[in-house]
Amino acid sequence: MALRRGSAVWVEDKECAWAEAEVVDPKEKLVVVVTPQGKKINVTAEKLLPRDADADHGGVDDMTKLTYLNEPGVLFNLARRYALNEIYTYTGSILIAVNPFTRLPHLYNAHMMEQYKGVQFGELSPHVFAVADASYRAMMNEGRSQSVLVSGESGAGKTETTKLIMQYLTYVGGHAAGHYRTVEQQVLESNPLLEAFGNARTVRNNNSSRFGKFVEIQFDKTGRISGAAIRTYLLERSRVVQITDTERNYHCFYQLCASGKDAEKYRLAHPRNFHYLNQSSTYELEGNNSAEEYLKTRRAMDIVGISLVEQEAVFRTLAAILHLGNIEFSPGEDHDSSVIKDEKSNFHLQMAAELLMCDMSLLLATLCSRTIQTREGSIVKALDCSAAAASRDALAKTVYARLFDWLVDNVNKSVGQDLDSRIQIGVLDIYGFECFKHNSFEQFCINFANEKLQQHFNEHVFKMEQEEYRKEEINWSYIEFVDNQDILDLIEKKPIGIISLLDEACMFPRSTNKVFSTKLYQNFRGHPRFEKPKFSETDFALSHYAGKVTYQTDSFLEKNRDYVVVEHCGLLSSSRCSFISGLFDSQPEDSRSSYKFSSVASRFKQQLQALMETLNSTEPHYIRCVKPNSLNCPQKFENWSVLHQLRCGGVLEAIRISLAGYPTRRTYSEFIDRFGILAPEFLDDRFDEKSLTEKIIKKLKLNNFQLGKTKVFLRAGQIALLDSRRAEILDKAARIIQDFLRTFLAHKEFLLVRKAAVSLQAYCRGYLARGIYACKKETAAALLVQKYTRGWIHRRLFLHLYSAVLVIQSSIRGFSSRKRFMDMKKHRAAIVIQAQWRMWKICTFFQQFRRAAISVQCGWRQKLAKRELRRLKYSSNEAGALREAKNKLEKNLEDLTLRLTLEKRLRVAVEESKDVEISKLQRDFECLRAELEAANLETLNERNKNILLKQQLEISMNDQDALRNMLAEMEQCKNENLVLKSTLESLSKRNSEMEQELLNARKCSHDTLDKLQDVETRYLQLRQSLQNLENKLSNLDDENHILRQKALSLSPRNNLAGAFRPFSENYLGPSMLSTINQRSYSLTDLRRTRMNIERHEEHHEFLLGCIKEDLGFKAGKPIAACLIYKWLHQWGVFEAERTSIFDYIIEALNSVLKVESENDILPYWLANTSTLLCLLQRNLRSNVFPSTPSQHSSWSLVLSGKTSQVPKSPSKNTAQEESLSHVDARYPAMLFKQQLTACLEKIFGLIRDNLKREISPLLSLCIQAPKATRGVSGRRSRSPEGSVQQPLSTHWDRIIKFLDSLMDRLHKNFVPSFFIRKLITQVFSFINIQLFNSLLLRRECCAFSNGEYVKSGLAVLEKWITDATEEYAGAAWDELNYIRQAVEFLVIHQKRKKTLKEIKHDICPALSVRQIYRICTMYWDDKYSTQSVSSEVVATMRDMVNKDSQNLVSNSFLLDDDLSIPFSTEEISKSVPAIDPTEIELPPSLHHIQSAQFLIQQDESPVS
Repeated sequence: MALRRGSAVWVEDKECAWAEAEVVDPKEKLVVVVTPQGKKINVTAEKLLPRDADADHGGVDDMTKLTYLNEPGVLFNLARRYALNEIYTYTGSILIAVNPFTRLPHLYNAHMMEQYKGVQFGELSPHVFAVADASYRAMMNEGRSQSVLVSGESGAGKTETTKLIMQYLTYVGGHAAGHYRTVEQQVLESNPLLEAFGNARTVRNNNSSRFGKFVEIQFDKTGRISGAAIRTYLLERSRVVQITDTERNYHCFYQLCASGKDAEKYRLAHPRNFHYLNQSSTYELEGNNSAEEYLKTRRAMDIVGISLVEQEAVFRTLAAILHLGNIEFSPGEDHDSSVIKDEKSNFHLQMAAELLMCDMSLLLATLCSRTIQTREGSIVKALDCSAAAASRDALAKTVYARLFDWLVDNVNKSVGQDLDSRIQIGVLDIYGFECFKHNSFEQFCINFANEKLQQHFNEHVFKMEQEEYRKEEINWSYIEFVDNQDILDLIEKKPIGIISLLDEACMFPRSTNKVFSTKLYQNFRGHPRFEKPKFSETDFALSHYAGKVTYQTDSFLEKNRDYVVVEHCGLLSSSRCSFISGLFDSQPEDSRSSYKFSSVASRFKQQLQALMETLNSTEPHYIRCVKPNSLNCPQKFENWSVLHQLRCGGVLEAIRISLAGYPTRRTYSEFIDRFGILAPEFLDDRFDEKSLTEKIIKKLKLNNFQLGKTKVFLRAGQIALLDSRRAEILDKAARIIQDFLRTFLAHKEFLLVRKAAVSLQAYCRGYLARGIYACKKETAAALLVQKYTRGWIHRRLFLHLYSAVLVIQSSIRGFSSRKRFMDMKKHRAAIVIQAQWRMWKICTFFQQFRRAAISVQCGWRQKLAKRELRRLKYSSNEAGALREAKNKLEKNLEDLTLRLTLEKRLRVAVEESKDVEISKLQRDFECLRAELEAANLETLNERNKNILLKQQLEISMNDQDALRNMLAEMEQCKNENLVLKSTLESLSKRNSEMEQELLNARKCSHDTLDKLQDVETRYLQLRQSLQNLENKLSNLDDENHILRQKALSLSPRNNLAGAFRPFSENYLGPSMLSTINQRSYSLTDLRRTRMNIERHEEHHEFLLGCIKEDLGFKAGKPIAACLIYKWLHQWGVFEAERTSIFDYIIEALNSVLKVESENDILPYWLANTSTLLCLLQRNLRSNVFPSTPSQHSSWSLVLSGKTSQVPKSPSKNTAQEESLSHVDARYPAMLFKQQLTACLEKIFGLIRDNLKREISPLLSLCIQAPKATRGVSGRRSRSPEGSVQQPLSTHWDRIIKFLDSLMDRLHKNFVPSFFIRKLITQVFSFINIQLFNSLLLRRECCAFSNGEYVKSGLAVLEKWITDATEEYAGAAWDELNYIRQAVEFLVIHQKRKKTLKEIKHDICPALSVRQIYRICTMYWDDKYSTQSVSSEVVATMRDMVNKDSQNLVSNSFLLDDDLSIPFSTEEISKSVPAIDPTEIELPPSLHHIQSAQFLIQQDESPVS
């Protein structure tokens, strides 16, 4: 690496691993560098690594984009992104996920999954969903199974990442039909169970998985999830019996001890009382309640399908293991024998036997002795105390291991496997590389597995490198492959490998750890990967890919031995508990020894080999999880810890593989942007980008490079030479700029000094001149003051004298005037007093005279009134009161009769509608016969209830008859009153009797009204039950709202005429029926039905012609809508109580919309349906119930088809047209208006969705255009083939053309401006959402040049909106508010000087803090290389975002598309101009239809 003064480098540091530095004194051997803190360091050049001084402070989303791909560059790129909450970063196809230790819900909601669905890998920001989507798309496109390998150390977030992958795969893959729960839900529901039995607290993680897990999600041919399976690897069995301090055993033991009643039932207590748990002083976890976790585990067992009996057996087995651990032994009487130590141990032995349901003495015998089979017979050998304790621990480990395997099998049964699946995606959640202070057998197996996976990883990375080179068509045959096969041979090769030697040592009973270590030293002494530590006789060290690890072999033999004791198996297989005996149903083969040896390492090796075969048959995808700190706290990044994990995770190994080839690769445009200044003479239109790149490299005489199709590839170190030459040119240019700047500043300073001198001289001269002028001015002012002072004194004396004279004169004149006024006032007062006195005397005389006259008149009138009063009393008492009572009773009777008729009519209508509904559902839903039968049963029950209601109504009728009888009696009373007029006493008595009878009649009428109210309440309940039944059936139909409305229609079209007869008989009284019969024609029922059918066919033909044919427009009015409205109004369909015409119109309209796919058909029907809806809204009035019997008759005549063959005569049309706005509409008409509203909303939604579908590709081109055509500023971009690319404005011009064509289509079909305005607004809202979301998801879009590009496009859209006028565009410009403010922020200069308040209130007031934070972290200046906002502003926003993340459930920074309908019926009626349908003539194509002849007569009548 060529170093020069000012070069940016990385230097090693003890605290932060690597530190930024700058070269201040480059020497041959030692280089002096200085850190940002001012510390100078002397270091050799070999220990320095180059650093990109122009790197963006927000980092890059792909490590391959780093200018210098080295260890510190990767480390600090992760640190920069982690500080901005960007936890995901690519390294090629590998995803690195840094655990944020905080919730980030906006990254994992359904909207984010939708954004990554089907998007090419790498196009959007790094995310775990991108890896999951890439695996799913590769599986579907190539038909090959995929695998996602998630690795990392404990606490790095592997399990959460696995959950997210399964969540996304379920989102895109769904699940096959018939699944009660999705596979992802089933697998996640099993997690608490597996975590309880397979997770424990370790030094680094409170919930560490102590087993590996491979979740295989199976798919069918259509890509839908059909099943899943879980495989586990290497459960840490030794943890059951042995743990170290600060760690814990498996969670299930602590949960069981905290379970309360269950713990008491199993005679359990605090964990400190059990040997297997009290080896560590840690019993509780912070923030974790064992009792609550126990309930979650039991709930998970219920979900998985484990019965209560099996659950009891599982926890009984766990309790038995704890009691087993408390059994202690003491030496027995015989040599090498053992017995139970004390009563406490005996109690635990008894409890263990009870819980395992086996014989206590037999259990003791199996623990304290062994049986050896010989030819002569069986030999029973006693065990000493240590051997008995080892036997006890072996039994505990065996029972727990088999229990765990049983749980995994049950989980797989619950999830359900698809054995016929040919494609699947496997998600591997396995432990990462481990290197502790004390490394035992578990670490050896784990690191062996990681070496296997690392080899697979190296092959994949090398393959990806080859694929990249092959894609770019460059020579790569000489690139060296990095392999770790040598250490794998060292571990697993037969017959001499570490595992083979370990198995051999375990097969000899007398073998020790020292013997095993000695064999290792003898066989691998010269191996480069093997090393013997200096100060240990049993340890050995292996040089893994991640570093050297020293293993302690103290417990290797013990942990590798997996003895299956025959006595243990026999004891537990004979257990009275079927669950425990089922765990040991397979008996080991007969052997001389009671021990059956099984190697844990060999079995793990076989499992690992099977896993590798599975992975080799799939296409792998890698996710490396990184734990940023050991404190599990957010926003803390420990460099040494992360660097160690990068080494252990193979990330740096992948970088090493990349460094073996061409680690630096740049697109031609990026290369020219950065290094075009090295050859400015070639920066013109003569060369394309590839040729220009080649000339630049050849000019600099570089050899180690290759030119691909779209990129230039450089070997390691070449980019440093280019940067060095670039820095020299920039330094030279900087010096020239400095020279010119200094000259400019000096010249500027000279001009300022000269200007100051001239100004100073001018001020001095001005000061002197102003002094002379002031002296002259003071003299002139003194003379002027004297003159004005003398004049003022004389004027004051004159005015004083003048005012005195005026005062004297005014006083004299006032005195004389007041004296004359007083004389006049006294004379006038005397006249007034005289007049008042005379008037009083006259008034007093008049009032006395009037009072006397009134007294006389009152006396005479009183006498006459008394005579008249006596006469009126006699006459009024005779019959007036009775007549009034009779009239009231008759009125009440009429009201009751009308209400009873109405209730009876409604009840029969309900019965008919229910019968029609049942018959219709039987025809339409044959697949739901069973459910319809249940509905029929419910209908029969309701019918029985109706019969009861009918009986109650008959009782009410009887009450009415009683009332009629009472009225007859009242008539008799009237006759008697006429006879008994002469007798006053008898008349008074009869009056009292009639009043009593009247009270009784009123009471009876009130009782009848109460009964009617009860009937009405039961009717409403019946109607509600029918409504519920309709809702249940309508869920099977896509258009449930329309179907529910149709289900409420009263009869099908072919039963309209026949249904009228029973309707009229049941609902109308005898008087009404007689009136109808007088007006009806003498036709038979058969003839009447045939006429109605023919009439309906004619009606349908006319309506079908109006809907199927394109009738066009006349003077901007839609002909079809106006004709349909005129026809419906003329035939009185709006006033019909039952009709099928409306249903036919809606069905025909829906069929047209489904069949037709042209762009003009939807705007055409948008104009027609909106016009028809406006006519209905303005001209119909809701009148569901009739008010007079005559209206009953007229409406029934219309419905039954008993009108004349020709509708209303032309002479009556004028009156009808004048009353168009006074149509009393019935229920079908109001229902038709609702259906037409739904149809209008459907048409609007279809147009909107089509527009979004058409404009989406155009927006995608606009989004990707800057990335595709970004080149050297001032040059026209050429492709490598030499063709000139299209200018950027072409894409915006296409959008303008699209908008123009949209407006043409809408204007062509005379769509009202109200709907045009709504459509344009929604289109611009979609443009705003797409551009804004792309800005936040694609880092290349969040650039300065892209901001300028989008801003220019927005200016084009603004001009279009202005030209379109507000009538059609409306508030479309306001819909672009988000993207306008975001672009305004991208293109402003000096962002680092902006405060958060200025950004939030002045630049981006509509954006949330989360959105602004996202833009600030994604921003990069590809034009001027300026920085984003200051780190203080970023830190403030990060704190605000983190705080909001805890309060909000969903806080996505993306915008959601609004799919609601932006208008209502009232808005349409107010905004759409009124149309007179009478001006529309019938088209010639419809003249042949008989039912439309009246329209022709209407058109001709004004002419005649």
